[in-house]
Amino acid sequence: MADENCTKVTQFTFLGLTEHPQLKPVLFVLFLGTYVLTLAGNLILIALIRVSPQLHTPMYFFLSNLSFLDVCYSSTISPKMLLDLPAKTKVISFAGCLTQLYFYAVFATAEVYVLAAMAYDRYVAISKPLLYEVFMSPGVCMSLVAGSYLAGLLNAIVHTAALLRLSFCGPLVINNFYCDGPPLFVVASTDTRLNEGLMFAFVGFNMMTTNLLILTSYTCIAVAVGRMGSAAGRRKACSTCASHLAAVIIFYVCGAFNYMQHSSSNSLESKKIASIFYTIVVPMLNPMIYSLRNKEVKHALSSFIRKKTYF
Repeated sequence: MADENCTKVTQFTFLGLTEHPQLKPVLFVLFLGTYVLTLAGNLILIALIRVSPQLHTPMYFFLSNLSFLDVCYSSTISPKMLLDLPAKTKVISFAGCLTQLYFYAVFATAEVYVLAAMAYDRYVAISKPLLYEVFMSPGVCMSLVAGSYLAGLLNAIVHTAALLRLSFCGPLVINNFYCDGPPLFVVASTDTRLNEGLMFAFVGFNMMTTNLLILTSYTCIAVAVGRMGSAAGRRKACSTCASHLAAVIIFYVCGAFNYMQHSSSNSLESKKIASIFYTIVVPMLNPMIYSLRNKEVKHALSSFIRKKTYF
């Protein structure tokens, strides 16, 4: 009966990051700079991998896809958040909210699987170097990336379709800075147990599957590194894996904290902080983590700059 008294939802209102006027300009400048760095770092990395023949390897193929996903899912969140920061009323249409949630789910889920594919690539490179070209052929690499995007599409379709069955009565105020499942469940007027169950099942499956692959890969890598006779080889392998592992830990911990607990108004503030890390900070850090400490990328960048300067 409650559904009959609900008017048709046309828009939601975000509470945003803060209501303190003094903090808004500071946060706007901070997150605008972060978004610009995210776009610049990832797009430069994609372009560099494309134009540098020495970077046409499976590892950099996965890295270019990771950068593309970082640009996409950061752009799904950051522009709207930046527009809302100085605004008194932060509104988004119902269709816009579902669209934002859909594309965010596609890109974030695909990124989890690309990170897992990168762990598998490192395992093959370190544990089975002589068979690397066989195990990581162009067809295998394309299949792994295509599977990552398909997983993202499936996850997004399920959650977006499940949201359409919910009814929303006033006040339609979302305690977040973007549309996501848990904050929407809090303001829904109908039973959200199915939605929460689907989110727990799908997010849990995605994280367990990719975590299992990553942990298995790194266990095998640790065994292979332990058998290496060269100290230089061990250092190189550990350096490469440490960068990937750092990005994985940040992304997975924040994602698990946000999605693998019950949705309630009391937990949304802490979830909001976690969301800032994996929607805004992590996409900026990834190109730094994977390129600034990578000699091959540095060499390709310096060669590219020398060629442009010469011409």
